[in-house]
Amino acid sequence: MEQEKVNGNKEPSAEASSYRCSACHVDEDWGLGHPLRGRAKSRSLSAAPVLASAREFRRTRSLHGPCPVTTFGPKACVLQNPQTIMHIQDPASQRLTWNKSPKSVLVIKKIRDASLLQPFKELCAYLMEENNMIVYVEKKVLEDPALLSDDHFGPVKRKFCTFREDYDDISNQIDLIICLGGDGTLLYASSLFQGSVPPVMAFHLGSLGFLTPFNFENFQSQVTQVIQGNAAVVLRSRLKVRVVKEPRGKKVAVPNGISENGVLAAGLDVEVGKQAVQYQVLNEVVIDRGPSSYLSNVDVYLDGHLITTVQGDGVIVSTPTGSTAYAAAAGASMIHPNVPAIMVTPICPHSLSFRPIVVPAGVELKIMLSPEARNTAWVSFDGRKRQEIRHGDSISITTSCYPLPSICVRDPVSDWFESLAQCLHWNVRKKQAHFPEDEEDADEEGGEERAGS
Repeated sequence: MEQEKVNGNKEPSAEASSYRCSACHVDEDWGLGHPLRGRAKSRSLSAAPVLASAREFRRTRSLHGPCPVTTFGPKACVLQNPQTIMHIQDPASQRLTWNKSPKSVLVIKKIRDASLLQPFKELCAYLMEENNMIVYVEKKVLEDPALLSDDHFGPVKRKFCTFREDYDDISNQIDLIICLGGDGTLLYASSLFQGSVPPVMAFHLGSLGFLTPFNFENFQSQVTQVIQGNAAVVLRSRLKVRVVKEPRGKKVAVPNGISENGVLAAGLDVEVGKQAVQYQVLNEVVIDRGPSSYLSNVDVYLDGHLITTVQGDGVIVSTPTGSTAYAAAAGASMIHPNVPAIMVTPICPHSLSFRPIVVPAGVELKIMLSPEARNTAWVSFDGRKRQEIRHGDSISITTSCYPLPSICVRDPVSDWFESLAQCLHWNVRKKQAHFPEDEEDADEEGGEERAGS
C-alpha cells in the first residue's frame, strides 16, 4: 500500500467512501502519527490507551517493526526532512467500521457457471428482503436463460439495479461488494473501480480461491457481521499503471469517457502528441514477447535510472497480492499483502543470474522497448486488456493510493497462511518418522560399549 505523505501528495477525500479502518495501535513515542490526524473529531479513529510509562519503549501487537533509531553514534544522524514523514497504519488492528449503514451492494457472480445460480438467488433474496438493501448486478448476469425462465425469482429480479461494464460508472453508488466465484471475481471487482474501492467480501465458489476466504454455507451470519461492521480487513495494495503510446493514426472509441476500465489520464498531450491511459491493477502487469519467436528486449527504469534490460520471455511487475499468482509460477517469493513492496520477476530470462527482486512500494518503474529490440512486446493488466507495445511507447508503474479492502474471515495473517496451506499446499510433506525407542536404547548402549573399549 502506498504510504501517504504529510506534505506530499494530496490525501484522498474522507468522503470518498463510506467505510473506514479502525487501526493505530502504534505508540506515539515511536514517532508515528495517526494516519487520519487532522480530520473532524466525528471521523477520528479510536487509538490504543497510552499508559503512564509512555516514554518506555515497548512493543504492542503490530505487524510493523519499531521505528528505527535515527542517531548513529555520538555525532551522526539522519537529516530530518518533513517531506518524507509517513503515516503508517498498524495492519494487525485494521477493522472495518461504517460511518453510515451500508445500503447498496454490488454482487459479482461468475458468468456461465450453473452451480452458482442457487447461491446467487439465496444471497440476493437475503440482501433485499431481510436487509432491505439495493442490489446491483451486471446486466449480462440476468440474461442467463436459467434466471429468465425462473418465475419464482421474478419478484426479486425486478428489484435489481443493472449496469454495463465500460459504459456505466457505478463507483460512487456502491457501499459493499460481494463476490461469488473464484479469484477472478475479485480481480474483476477491482477493475470496475479505478478510484476508491468499497469493502469486498469474497465467497469461495470457484476452483482455486486463494483470495476468497469465506465459505457460503453460513453466509447469512457472515454477511450480517460485515454489515454491522464486525470484521477484520486487509488492505491489498494496487498498482497505478500509466500507458503512454505514440499516435499512429488510429482513434480508439471511448464509451462514456472511460477506455476499457482505464481512465484517460491526461488525454492527448499537445506537447508530445501522445495518448495516455491509466489502470488500477490488483495482481500484476505482464510484459511479454507475444506471438514473436524472438526474445523480448525491454529496458526497466527505476525512478528514472536504467537498472536492467530484460532479455527473455518477458517480465512480471506484481503487488504482494499478485506474488502468489503468475509471479510464484515464475519463481518469485510469496509476500504477505501487508508488506509495502513491488515485485519484479523475469519470465524465463536468458541469463543464469537474473533473480526476482523486491523494491520499495514508493518507487516508480518505467518499462520501454529497448532500441535494439527486434520485435514489439505485449502487455496485460490482471490478465485483461492485452495490447501491443511498440517503440516509443512506455509503461509507468507505481503503487496506487487506492488499495482494495478485502474482508477477512479471521485476520490478515491467519487467512493468508490458511490460503497457502489449503490452496497452494505450501510445504506439504510426509512427516519424517522418529526412531523407535528400542533402536534409540541400542544406539546408546553401543556407544557406551565403544567408549569403554
